[in-house]
Amino acid sequence: MREFAEHALDLLLKHDMAGFAGLWAEDGVLEFPFAGPGYPKRVEGRDAILEYLRDYPNLLDIREVTAKTVHETTDPSVVVVEFTVAGVVVASQRPYELSYIAVITVEDGEIRHYRDYWSPLAAAGVLGGVDELTAAFGG
Repeated sequence: MREFAEHALDLLLKHDMAGFAGLWAEDGVLEFPFAGPGYPKRVEGRDAILEYLRDYPNLLDIREVTAKTVHETTDPSVVVVEFTVAGVVVASQRPYELSYIAVITVEDGEIRHYRDYWSPLAAAGVLGGVDELTAAFGG
């Protein structure tokens, strides 16, 4: 599982959204438990996840993972990854740094469920406000 998590982060750094979305099972789920108003709480299915992620590199230019801890769990299909990414907000060229926690369930080499815990308030601050956050990721 550690190698799977490392590979997923590597795809993000390479801005390979098709490759990243390709890690999901055809009916896999991307969930945002802390999603605010106007932001999707769930994206279901590999194709929908690819569509959701497609423009991510045009919004945020992630350049490095500045911190990373991978926690293997007692369930061999679940891994918890704490990570911080840094880069640039493309539209404003402002620095971007945000921490995330992902709880990832992998079965048969594919993501079945990915719970993405991040702070919408912190992201809004980096992007320039709640309206900018909603416009960028509201779907």
